[in-house]
Amino acid sequence: MAENRETILPSLLKRHEKEILRAWGAEQLRSHALSNLRDDDRARLSGEFLNAFQRAFQTGDPDNIESEQWRQVREFLADLSAEQAKQGATPVEIATFIFSLKQILFRTLEDALSKNPEQFAREIWLATLILDRLGLYTTEMAMKIREDVIARQQTEMLELSTPVVKLWDGVLALPLIGTLDSARTQIVMESLLQEIVRTGSGIAIVDITGVPTVDTLVAQHLLKTVAAARLMGAECIISGIRPQIASTIVHLGVNLGDVTTKATLADAFSVALRRNNLVVTKAAPAVHRKMTDE
Repeated sequence: MAENRETILPSLLKRHEKEILRAWGAEQLRSHALSNLRDDDRARLSGEFLNAFQRAFQTGDPDNIESEQWRQVREFLADLSAEQAKQGATPVEIATFIFSLKQILFRTLEDALSKNPEQFAREIWLATLILDRLGLYTTEMAMKIREDVIARQQTEMLELSTPVVKLWDGVLALPLIGTLDSARTQIVMESLLQEIVRTGSGIAIVDITGVPTVDTLVAQHLLKTVAAARLMGAECIISGIRPQIASTIVHLGVNLGDVTTKATLADAFSVALRRNNLVVTKAAPAVHRKMTDE
């Protein structure tokens, strides 16, 4: 695009760069924009943005910040938003970095166009328009970064909340706590199947003692987990079937098929041992063993 000759702002930005940066830095401190930045980092970032902003304003269309001429500005703001969001800055604090430049540009234009009010009004409108759009773009980027961070943390928490425990050779346990929805079911199945393959286990106990309620959807999720385990050659036992849950399952008409269910994890573990031809017996008392040894 040809140089935008309808505005004098790019030339003013270049001519008064030092004064603008000095005043903008003070305004950022006053408005608490990116307050976690050190003074030298603030000055460096402000200078980088002002240079990119000046070049884009000179050659780009102020009505279209998605154009190629504004690419460097967008990339700068996207990187700034990502870095600051990771450090805990809010979208408002990040956007204030852009909005705090408004007053400085207003003063600069006022000094240059004090005798031409019509042009002053046009320049102020143009500057406000583009800074508002860049500020909104920055807010959008910051919110997207925060949402990505939250989603990743939620996934990590779900993975940590569904540990697969090896109880015995060939016997795994998957204790579930909290609501079992579709997203968590997927993580549960993946974790369980990976551990079945890794350990070569033939029995997996899914304990729902910590699941507050069991409805049709939860029961379906459990059946999906059982079916997936069977495809990998492992049988599932569901433990933690409390009276209220048993009554609810019957009331809902949910058919668990030939899935073995037990009231407690201990009962399920006992069944798993018997299926592996193992028996747990009590050891002889210490006194009796001593007499026998003698």
